[in-house]
Amino acid sequence: MSALPVLVIGNKNYSSWSLRPWLAMREAGIAFEELRIPMFEADSRAAMLRLSPTGKVPCLVDGSHAIWDSLAIIEYLAESHPGLWPTDRLARATARSVSAEMHSGFAQLRTHMGMNIRKRYPGRGRTPEVLAEIERVFALWTDCRARYGAGGPFLFGSFCAADAMYAPVVLRFETYAVDLPPVCRAYADAVLARPALREWIAAAAAETEAIAAYDDLYGEAGA
Repeated sequence: MSALPVLVIGNKNYSSWSLRPWLAMREAGIAFEELRIPMFEADSRAAMLRLSPTGKVPCLVDGSHAIWDSLAIIEYLAESHPGLWPTDRLARATARSVSAEMHSGFAQLRTHMGMNIRKRYPGRGRTPEVLAEIERVFALWTDCRARYGAGGPFLFGSFCAADAMYAPVVLRFETYAVDLPPVCRAYADAVLARPALREWIAAAAAETEAIAAYDDLYGEAGA
């Protein structure tokens, strides 16, 4: 195994959970090796189980230790890389709160607006429950920007783990052409402009795997 930590991820086009620690690590300047295991292929689970006790991605392999779950990976890394969270105590607590809300919530948004970077589904997925969760995202982003965003264009000014946790939502809003209020649009544009995220998007576009259950979510109308 590499002397560097190894981040095991799935398909970049589909795996929102893989994106979160990958982006956090890139933005924090943490050196790591990437091991991509395409999902839902015949040997995918067996390959993942060799590295991750859950057989799922992401998983960080650091020496002889495996850390699975996106937020657990971020918290593990934050112990040796404090810049992953805001330095102010109250801002840090809020950043952890909004990250935990993303981690455990927004089930309808996940279900009806799955991450698919290569597709475009304007107007799709807008159930009443999804619309309510979108409004919650708007409120959360607006509040964080108003209270903590003076130092930069991100939720807490400088890019931090909370922005990495919400980056897949930014990508979903692009796929499904969600109209964003001005404050949220400016925030989303700042996230989309990050070179690391642009690199991820380009890699997703270059992937050859297609997962029918995700690509056919709304039929072939998706461009």
